[in-house]
Amino acid sequence: MALINWSESLSVNVKEIDQQHRRLIDMINELNEAMKLGKGKDILGKIVNGLITYTATHFKKEEQYFDKYGYPDSENHKKEHVAFVKKVTDFKIGFEKNNLPLTVEVMNFLSDWLKNHIKGTDKKYSAFFNQKGLK
Repeated sequence: MALINWSESLSVNVKEIDQQHRRLIDMINELNEAMKLGKGKDILGKIVNGLITYTATHFKKEEQYFDKYGYPDSENHKKEHVAFVKKVTDFKIGFEKNNLPLTVEVMNFLSDWLKNHIKGTDKKYSAFFNQKGLK
C-alpha cells in the first residue's frame, strides 16, 4: 500500500511541476516500501540519494520559474526548500553513520511535508503561474 497516493487535490495546474511532484511521491513510496520489506542499507541509501538529488532538481525548476515570472512569495518559498533539504540531508548523514535508522517517523515526516508543501505553499503559486501562461 502506498504511503502517498496522487490525487487532483495535489495538482498545482502546471503540467511539468505536477509530473515532478508525482515522481517525488513515487520515490517516497519506493523508499517506504523498501524500508517495510527490510531492504539492506545499500538499497535504502541509493533510494535516499536519488530522492535528495531529484528533490534538488525539482526545487531548482520551481525557483527558475519564480525568477522568470517574478513570483512575489519567492523568498519564503525558497526558505522552505532550504529547510527541507537540510532536514533530509541530516536524515541521510544519520542513516549513513548508523545513528538514525529509516523509521516510520522519518517516512511520515517526508510524506507529511510533501503533501503539506504541495497543498499549501505550492498551491499559492498555481494561479500566479497560470496567469503568466504557465500550465
